[in-house]
Formats: sequence, structure tokens, C-alpha cells
Amino acid sequence: MPERKKLLLRLDPDVYDAVARWAADDLRSVNAQIEYALRQALRTAGRTPRRRHGEPAEAANPTDGVRRPAAEDLP
Repeated sequence: MPERKKLLLRLDPDVYDAVARWAADDLRSVNAQIEYALRQALRTAGRTPRRRHGEPAEAANPTDGVRRPAAEDLP
């Protein structure tokens, strides 16, 4: 698995509190919740990250616990 990027993120305290509550509701860390929200936004915008060489078509996202079928698995 490739090394994960580190990022310093400044958030309004109210935004952080809202994300922290959302993360707790979904049993995720705040970091995992932010990544989940970013991935949702990327999918919605049609900007899903490209696969790296050797990566499965649609890897299971460890932050949301949901396995999504690869495009070739869909009818």
C-alpha cells in the first residue's frame, strides 16, 4: 500500500465539531471521516482518483466499510 500523504488542515472550530460528531456517529476517526467526505465529493464531481498500477479496479475503502463492485462486475 502506498504511503499516505500528510496534510495540515485548518478548520473553523464549529466545522471541526460537526465533523467530529458525524465521525462518532459513523464510528470513524475524524481523519477517516474527512477522507470519506472528500471521496464522496470527488465521486459526485466526477473526479474519482485514477488507479495506480497494480491496484484493483475499485478497492474496498477501509474508511467506510463498504465494498463497491468494480465496473466490470456490474451488469
